[in-house]
Amino acid sequence: MNRILQVVGLILLIPIVAILLLAEQDIPVAELKPKYANAQSQFVPIMGMEVHLRDEGVKTDSLPIILLHGMSSSLNTWDSVVIALKPYKRVISIDLPGFGLTGPSPENAYNFKYYSKFIDSLANHLKLKRFILAGNSMGGAISWNYALANPSRLAKMILIDAAGYPKKEESGSLGFTIASTPVINNLLLYVTPKALVRKSLETVYFDQSRVTDEQVERFHDIAIRAGNREVALQIFKGSFQGNSKRFLNSNVSRIKTIKVPTLILWGDQDNLIGVNNVDNFLKDIQGSKAEVYKNVGHVPMEEAPARVATSILRFITPQPE
Repeated sequence: MNRILQVVGLILLIPIVAILLLAEQDIPVAELKPKYANAQSQFVPIMGMEVHLRDEGVKTDSLPIILLHGMSSSLNTWDSVVIALKPYKRVISIDLPGFGLTGPSPENAYNFKYYSKFIDSLANHLKLKRFILAGNSMGGAISWNYALANPSRLAKMILIDAAGYPKKEESGSLGFTIASTPVINNLLLYVTPKALVRKSLETVYFDQSRVTDEQVERFHDIAIRAGNREVALQIFKGSFQGNSKRFLNSNVSRIKTIKVPTLILWGDQDNLIGVNNVDNFLKDIQGSKAEVYKNVGHVPMEEAPARVATSILRFITPQPE
């Protein structure tokens, strides 16, 4: 019995020691704005938040494109694509609620219904009647769920390595694995080491040269922006699933009802959401089109921005009869 108590005590002691040795305080957003906001950045009041967005390009464009980033990312993931698109389009990139410089929502409800409501509120604030929606990873899942919730407002949709279907044999990310592990994941509220951020980024990119010290620092800083860790943990614990996985699965079954013209883009070396998902989307969204980029990982807009921008422009630009 004493031996068992000693083992239990040691197990309970490990997280306490980890917190004491590695704990990092949240960074107030005021400290991060000078570092990660730029001349194009705006902070607009939407649903009780100061939402960080950049509204660039052709201001007279009647059909702008809204860009949604993935889990634990920010609008910076689109920077190179925005540069390529903005001579031709009005391009709106945003830090979604719970991420980047926007930070947590006062509603504390991170699910598809909430994000659909947010997109509508954003469009209303910017006086957009209709728009094109593009999303990567989690942002892709938010996009196709918005297409289910409010298709009349969407002109077209672009899904880039989009989440949604059940995973099959993907190797995944160390950070995501830890964040999804019960009990242990609670440590991430206090401990977010740069080494873990680096290891996670190494699974995101096929081109490992992109995992620079500067990139690691940016992802780390944004991750520990005040309130963001609580949001990430809530999502990893299943906030998108409602009360059960049946909620998420029922939405997946409804993808077949989507009629919005859709382009599917994917990196063939995606370790997080496998390229096999392209066939799933093509089968379920009638009339959709797809392009797969060779030797590209989970974020093609960062690894192959010129190709992604070209694919988007070709898809959204009216073609001659």
